[in-house]
Amino acid sequence: MSPAALEWLAGFRRHLAIERRLSAHTDSNYARDLAALVKYCDRHRLQDWGALDSQHVRTFAAHSHAAGLAPRSIQRRLSAVRSFCNYLVRERALPGNPAYEIRAPKAGRRLPHTLDADQMAHLLNAPPGDALLARDHALVELLYSSGLRLAELVGIDLADLDLKDRTVRVLGKGRKSRIIPVGSKAVQALERWLQQRSAMVKAGEMAMFIGRNGRRLGARAVQLRVAAWARRRGLGVPVHPHLFRHSFASHLLESSGELRGVQELLGHADISTTQIYTHLDFQHLARIYDRTHPRARRKP
Repeated sequence: MSPAALEWLAGFRRHLAIERRLSAHTDSNYARDLAALVKYCDRHRLQDWGALDSQHVRTFAAHSHAAGLAPRSIQRRLSAVRSFCNYLVRERALPGNPAYEIRAPKAGRRLPHTLDADQMAHLLNAPPGDALLARDHALVELLYSSGLRLAELVGIDLADLDLKDRTVRVLGKGRKSRIIPVGSKAVQALERWLQQRSAMVKAGEMAMFIGRNGRRLGARAVQLRVAAWARRRGLGVPVHPHLFRHSFASHLLESSGELRGVQELLGHADISTTQIYTHLDFQHLARIYDRTHPRARRKP
């Protein structure tokens, strides 16, 4: 690609950061996917974006599939190309979007793993410990109580938590703010942690969860602490922060059937994202049916 064509990519990255205010993680995904497009264009000697047509985009997707890229990854890659081309159309560098009608192969829908209520109770019912254990207990309780994403958890400041009102304000995807209830068990764990936090925190640090150095706990540190917590509790299955969110959604939907309410609590822009938990709920009901219905039970 020509230097002028690459400059359009740099402008798009600035657009993502400033106008759309996407996270650094999303920006890095866009950068990686568009770098693959640039390599494709270089191999096919396309010097500028005006030479890119729908057949090129279709072939780009086909080559990605042939290289072993999963359908979901191809979907994400094409989404990045469509967004970039929309930007070029907006800036009048392209007359139309060549990626508009190109679709990736359908991906099989993977159901998220969850813990059942008994497993979750075993994981969360922990004896009191030192300051760091109090912190870890508070963060796992909050993950499950409010169904938070990892990035939302690590971004919480003291001012975002209202223990009297039992709510927490988080900044979700697209920098959208929402207020979520906090359960009584999580409130108790947070109160115990806040009593310990004051002895560890560095001056001026407003983060709710801090590390040994008195500064905000990072996402990777939370992942490690959650895994260590599960090992200490002897759960016997891999545990990661998002597992609490999946379990939160599944348990709420199983008890209430309120899909719209669960969507609001999770901060999903599209209800189809939330609907995957209805499949989990159906699986649970199907297992009960198989165990209990006179015409479904297997003979011994």
